[in-house]
Amino acid sequence: MSNPHVLVVDDEDDIRALIQEILSDEGYGVTVAANAAEARAARTTGKFDLILLDIWMPDTDGITLLREWSDAGDLSCPVVIMSGHGTVDTAVEATRLGAFDFVEKPLSLAKLLRTVEAALESAGRQSRAARNLLPSLLAPVGRSEIMKSLRERVQQYAQHDGFVLLSGEHGTGRGAFARYMHALSRRADEPLTSLTAASVTESNAEEQLLGREGNGEVTAGAFERASGGTLVIDELSDLSDVAQKILLGVLEDGQFTRVGGSVPVKVNARIVATVSADYEALIESGRLRRDLIAQLGVLSLRVPPLREYSEDVPELLTYYVDKLVDAEGLTFRRFSVAAQNRLRNYPWPDNVRELKHLVRRLLLSGSDADIALDEVEAEISAVAPVDEPLVKQDLLALPLREAREHFERSYLQQQLVLCDGKVGQLAKRVGMERTHLYRKLRSLGVDFKSVGSDD
Repeated sequence: MSNPHVLVVDDEDDIRALIQEILSDEGYGVTVAANAAEARAARTTGKFDLILLDIWMPDTDGITLLREWSDAGDLSCPVVIMSGHGTVDTAVEATRLGAFDFVEKPLSLAKLLRTVEAALESAGRQSRAARNLLPSLLAPVGRSEIMKSLRERVQQYAQHDGFVLLSGEHGTGRGAFARYMHALSRRADEPLTSLTAASVTESNAEEQLLGREGNGEVTAGAFERASGGTLVIDELSDLSDVAQKILLGVLEDGQFTRVGGSVPVKVNARIVATVSADYEALIESGRLRRDLIAQLGVLSLRVPPLREYSEDVPELLTYYVDKLVDAEGLTFRRFSVAAQNRLRNYPWPDNVRELKHLVRRLLLSGSDADIALDEVEAEISAVAPVDEPLVKQDLLALPLREAREHFERSYLQQQLVLCDGKVGQLAKRVGMERTHLYRKLRSLGVDFKSVGSDD
């Protein structure tokens, strides 16, 4: 019996060469194709036991090629999708069209070989369920240590059913982590239900959360709609006092009774809630119940702001270019090296959400193949935030003198708070002569008298 023959379709020369070398060393026959046209030609002249197919190719993308073969009834062997990025829609479509599995780039050679073996063993059988393909495509993007650690934590949490509290600034992608966790869990085949806390008012809280019954009809609430799956409650601080009280009661009792009903219904949903990064301040101000946070924080995860893992910005830019080109049919453009470096040093006050919107605007507004530095500068200056904390200010957009003044003002204001407004203590803390420090505070417009009294 002859060795299995694999067709590798990828527009990157080094990827094709690497896979061909690895598979040949393992005893497989290998044919390579640089694009869809070469792949079609290869399949007319040869028979293959497996196809490794890249999604992003310049002439015809991998999903289109897979659909072409599937619609023609010409898919007689397993297909493994290869891509650095993907979307949920892409995953579902690839699975529907018969894809066996998904291998992420950069390629793990060990995983590639395992996947090839499994695909060849499965030849002739129905491809695995979509849930085997989805988790990889839902994984939040980034190769930094921060993102690797976060993904590992989510993978650990996914194996349990405890409540999860996801904290972080707006736009950090807390919802993406919730979806990833659900896709990895034993509940992945059941509903993922999202409840926007702001839509739950004092007047409709009971019905929204618990549901209603009467006259032989039942209207399911959020807990019941998510039964068997996961309920994601988005932004706890937007829940009214009444809603927070109802939610706490359900979490403590593990059951609820519909409005108008009398028979308790057991909660059979995993609860994941998102909350602002400053939720401790919200508790102190009375907007959030401490006991509710304690109940939901059985497992907790802080999703960091983008400025804390800025080394992942170039990869995120590529990811959203590919995603928006695929999902919205926008014109493909590349970020120049200078543009990427500038954005790595931008503070992203609205985090990943801002990056996605920036990419969309640049794809819509330009015609050149490359996105230049001046285009990026024009876009980020047009949306420059006002009165943001220092860490969110784009100091690189300012002249040196103005940037230095911004930094010194914010730095001294924060240090002054730590010193309870005592300028003498501040002078020791920052290493400045006291008289000079007074002049500096006045020149910067820092009102030290409003913070506290001098010692």
